[in-house]
Amino acid sequence: MATSTDTATTDTRGSESDRKPPGKPTAPWLKTLRTYTGVAIIVIWGLGPFYWMGVTAFRDLQFTFDTTPWPTHVTWDNFETVFSTARGNHFGRALVNSVIISGLTTIVSMVVGVFTAYALARLEFRGKFIILGFVLAASMFPGVALITPLFELFTNIGWFGTYQALVIPDISFALPLTIYVLTAFFRDMPWELEEAAKIDGASPGQAFRLVILPLAAPGIFTAAILAFITAWNEFTIASQLSSDETQPVTVAIASFAGAQPHVEPYTAVMAAGFVVTVPLIVMVLAFQRRIVAGLTAGGVKG
Repeated sequence: MATSTDTATTDTRGSESDRKPPGKPTAPWLKTLRTYTGVAIIVIWGLGPFYWMGVTAFRDLQFTFDTTPWPTHVTWDNFETVFSTARGNHFGRALVNSVIISGLTTIVSMVVGVFTAYALARLEFRGKFIILGFVLAASMFPGVALITPLFELFTNIGWFGTYQALVIPDISFALPLTIYVLTAFFRDMPWELEEAAKIDGASPGQAFRLVILPLAAPGIFTAAILAFITAWNEFTIASQLSSDETQPVTVAIASFAGAQPHVEPYTAVMAAGFVVTVPLIVMVLAFQRRIVAGLTAGGVKG
């Protein structure tokens, strides 16, 4: 009897010790503090340069190197200098050129990239992974190595300084990135829905247009944003192949002239950079809702 009682007591104590937590749980306020601290660090790290660019853009030229971390000596003169053509700064025309070049690059890259990525992800054929490897290698090819052959080619065929001389090289860099992103997205899609649409009488084209594209909306808009930003920020090739009539904003800012001669126009350059960055932010915010809508539209009810 004593042995059985001692065993029962030991089992009870052992079960109680097993129910104890291994360590002291973290307080909820501490978890929240760590989360918001991490978010704050990321936001400051990412938006800090843009904030300082905005502060300098609205600062008077005489106080360019003022280190005050908030706006002081606020003026609109820098933006007037940016859009003034008195010193040969055709910044407004450069903005239109960038929109045209980036828009055409994005449209062509998406039209070709969607069908190419769909084929690479959906179809089975020999050498598929080799093709995808070549696509990835093309996206990492240094653009500076293409300047000399492209300059000679476009000069010989009379394309130097034209829009096609800027759009075609941008497509060669944006298209591989688009294909690579969309292939990974298409590969994880539920192909059973496409097969179900075909069983219900839809043609392959209808199944692709009515089923696959709505489900792929998040990936398509993400790839479109990446392609647009890639073309918008391109400078190396555009600086050699553009003319005064077709130069994008990246080239226009690099050759910027301020209100005073022989003085580097830092505040005007910051104002031009601020104007160039705002459309990208607006575009990302606008497409963010489309991405969320695409995720919602891709939901499948059981």
